[in-house]
Amino acid sequence: MGIAGRIAAGTAVALGAGLAVAGAAAAQVISGPQRPRLPYGFTPYEVGVPSEDVSFASADGTPLHGWWFDRPGSEQVVICCHGHRGSKADLLGIAPGLWRTGRSVFVFDFRGSGESGDGPQSLAFREQDDLRAAIDLVAARRPNAEIVLFGFSMGAAVSILVGADDPRVGRFVLDSPFADMTDVIRTAVHRMRLPTFPLLPLTDLATGIRYRYRFDDVRPIDVIGKLSPRPLLLLHAEDDTIIPIDHAHRLFAAAGEPKELITYPGFDHCGGYFADRPAFIARVAEFLDR
Repeated sequence: MGIAGRIAAGTAVALGAGLAVAGAAAAQVISGPQRPRLPYGFTPYEVGVPSEDVSFASADGTPLHGWWFDRPGSEQVVICCHGHRGSKADLLGIAPGLWRTGRSVFVFDFRGSGESGDGPQSLAFREQDDLRAAIDLVAARRPNAEIVLFGFSMGAAVSILVGADDPRVGRFVLDSPFADMTDVIRTAVHRMRLPTFPLLPLTDLATGIRYRYRFDDVRPIDVIGKLSPRPLLLLHAEDDTIIPIDHAHRLFAAAGEPKELITYPGFDHCGGYFADRPAFIARVAEFLDR
């Protein structure tokens, strides 16, 4: 091999090593533990709504924490699920808004977020056990109430994956769920102007080795049809740069009846609430009252 060949070979090895490191780093961003530098956040105190602190645990023992907004005698309990790297504090507009419409609401932190513990994390894979634990808690507290899952982004994807096989859930409100994990990561790679190949498969491989799940293990589109005949309200911002609107159309096409899709032009990821807060709450409440 000549000098040029050796340089080319060395460059290829270096590039391959760099991409492998990049794939591992990307897997860590997706599934590794990450918390804010300062543990400050809003609580129900800021919105003036009475609440109860609730502690419970996921199936693997990871400690979880939530807030219960009670309406004694209410016929529905809405479980609100936050997005990736978010927390229950993100839902302090939605949850009190729905509580004021006359129903009980439960919000909680997924593992690695807010006040919950740092169990093994993922993107909508291990978090499914956290939601199952939340449903168990609500069902024990209110055995005769209808359980509603109201998820945002990753929380909406988890709601599909869990609710598909849990008949205790009576209806679903899903804001900006993704249809499949692979395309979400592909979109993120494109947004950063990085090469999809081989970075995407390397990140998938690193996720499997380090975090014990693969992208194809998280495909809400494969099971959303099982939500039917329970009512489904799907919400999505049309200018979503995190989970493109195409995901909403794919999920809606795969879902059974009854179903409804509402889109919000001119807004980015999970922006529907901010388009018109009172109208958003009223629209969801109307769906829950049917």
